[in-house]
Amino acid sequence: MSPTTARPESRPACRCAVAALAAAGLLWSAAAAARAELEAPEAVRELLQRHVRILQADAVLPEVAADRSAVARRTRREVADLLATEGYFSPRIELRRAGAGPWKLVVEPGERAHVASVRVDFEGDLAGEEGERPARREALRAAWALQPGAPFRQGAWDEAKTGLLDDVSARDYAAARLAASRAEVDPESATVALSVTVDSGPPFRLGPLAVSGLHHLPADLVERHSTLEPGDRYDRDHLLDLQSTLQNAPQFGSVIVDIERDPALADSVPVRVEVSEALPRKAGLGAGYSTNTGYRGELSYSDVNLFKRGWELYSGLRLEQRRQSLYADVFLPPVRARYRDSFGAALERSDLQGLRLTTQAVGVARATSRGNIDTQVALRYQHERRDPDGAESTSANTLSANWTWRRRAVDDLLDPRAGYVLEVQVGGGARAVLSDQDFLRLYGRYVHYQPVRGRDVLILRAELGATLAPSREGVPQDFLFRTGGAQTVRGYAYQSLGVSEGDATVGGRYLAVGSAEYVHWFRPQWGVAAFVDAGDAADIRRDLDPQVGYGLGARWASPAGPLALDLAWGHEDRSLRLHFGIAIAF
Repeated sequence: MSPTTARPESRPACRCAVAALAAAGLLWSAAAAARAELEAPEAVRELLQRHVRILQADAVLPEVAADRSAVARRTRREVADLLATEGYFSPRIELRRAGAGPWKLVVEPGERAHVASVRVDFEGDLAGEEGERPARREALRAAWALQPGAPFRQGAWDEAKTGLLDDVSARDYAAARLAASRAEVDPESATVALSVTVDSGPPFRLGPLAVSGLHHLPADLVERHSTLEPGDRYDRDHLLDLQSTLQNAPQFGSVIVDIERDPALADSVPVRVEVSEALPRKAGLGAGYSTNTGYRGELSYSDVNLFKRGWELYSGLRLEQRRQSLYADVFLPPVRARYRDSFGAALERSDLQGLRLTTQAVGVARATSRGNIDTQVALRYQHERRDPDGAESTSANTLSANWTWRRRAVDDLLDPRAGYVLEVQVGGGARAVLSDQDFLRLYGRYVHYQPVRGRDVLILRAELGATLAPSREGVPQDFLFRTGGAQTVRGYAYQSLGVSEGDATVGGRYLAVGSAEYVHWFRPQWGVAAFVDAGDAADIRRDLDPQVGYGLGARWASPAGPLALDLAWGHEDRSLRLHFGIAIAF
C-alpha cells in the first residue's frame, strides 16, 4: 500500500484520539504557547500580570473548544478572586479570541470599595469597667489601622486585625484571641462594613524565672541580669528587654524569654528562659594605625566565666609607636540589673610631645545604666613618673575618687544622625588621703547631631575643663588637659596644645574646645565633610588662646561606625596634617 492510499484510512482513528485527549484536558497546542494579551487599567495591571496564570510567559493556551471554555471559567474566577483582595467586587471579565488572532483578557475592575463602618468589641477581662480598662479600649479603637473612608484591601484588613490582637496581647492579656471578625460587602454601593471582636482572656501576672540551658555558669546569673519580679503584670516589652540584656551578655550564645499563654496559669505564669552557653575563653590578635599614636599591635585574652562564677576578665597587651599598655580588668555580674562592680590594674608608658610618662594604677568602680543614662563611681590609686625633655623628672602618688555621668540621646549609637551626647566628670584627690596634691577636676563635653536635608548632618561639639588646685605640680596628667589631633583640634599634632615645660608639652589646668562639622552623604556608605575646630589647654585661664584648624574629610559608614580621613590646616602652625584612624582585628 502506497502512502497516498494509506493516509485517508488513518484519519478516523486520529480524530478519535484527539477527541479523547481533549476531553481529558491533556492536549495543548505548542503553536499557541504565547501568553495572552491583557487589557486593564494601570491600577490593577501589575497585580494581574504577576498572578494570573494565562498571562505568564510559559502559559500554554488550548486550541480545543472544551478546554477553551474551562480555561475561560477558571480565569474569570482567578481574576475575580484577585480583584476582591484589592477591594474590587463588581468586575467585568472577558477572555476572547478573534479567529486565529491572539488571546485577549479584558478586565474592567469597577469601583473600588471603601470602608463604610468599623465596629471593635471586646470580651473577657478587658470588657470590664474597672480601672484603666475603658480608657484602654478607647485607645485600641483609636489605633485601629483601617478606619472608615479608607480603601478596602484584604491585606490591610488582615494587618488591622493582627495589629489589634498584637496591641491587646502585648500587655496583661497574653492569651488574647480573635473571637469573631466579619467584612460585609455591598457591591452596589462599593462599601464594606467591618466588625471584629477580641476576647482578652484573663490578665496575666508573672511568676518565678524558669531557667534552662545552664551547665557551667552560676545558677543565679540570669536572675542577676533580671529586673522582673514575681507578681509583676505581664508586659511583652519587659520580657524582650530581659532577652536583649541576656543576649548582649558575653556568657550566652542564644536566649529565648517567653511565657506559656495558658489562661489556667494566668495568676502566676513562670517566665521561661532558655539559654545556650557561649565559649567562655577567647584570645585575639589585632593590628591598626592611628595618626595620633602610630602603628599598633595588640594581644588580648578574655574569660567570661572566671573561677566559674560568671566573672568577666578582659586583659591585653597593646604596643603602639608612641604608647604601650598592659591591662587586666574583671567585671562582676550585675546586681539585679541595677549596678555592676569591677576592679582592675594597668601599666602604661607613653612618649608624646616630648613627655615620657609611666603610670601604674589599680582601681575599683561601680557602673549603673538606666535607659540612655550611664553613671560610674570609681576609686583609683596610681603612681606616675614624668620625664619631660629639657626639664626635671618628677613623680606623684594619687588616690582619686571620680564620678562620671553620661547621657546618650541619639538615634543610633554607632552612627548618630540626630540627638545629642552629654558627659560630665567630677574627680579629685586630697593630701590627707594618699595624694601628693589637693585638686578637684571638672570636665564637661557636649556633642549635638542635627539632621539637615535628609541624610546630611551638622555636628557641633564643645568641651570645657578645669582642675582646681594650687598648681599643676603633683597632679597626675590624667587630671590635667592637653588637646590637638584627631577628634579634638585637627590641624595640630596629637596632644600638642598645652603647657610648655622644658622642650615638652604637658597638661594644664584649663581646657576649652569647640568644633563644627557638616557631613554630606552622597551615597549610603560614603560622605564628605567640612569642619572647623578651635581649642587650647593652659595652666592659667587667661592664657587660653584657641588655636584654629579647618579642612575637608572623607567618611565611610563602616559596620563599626563612620571612619574618617581628614585633611586639616592648622592656622597658627601654618601646617597641613592628615588625620586618620582605623583598626583591623584578625
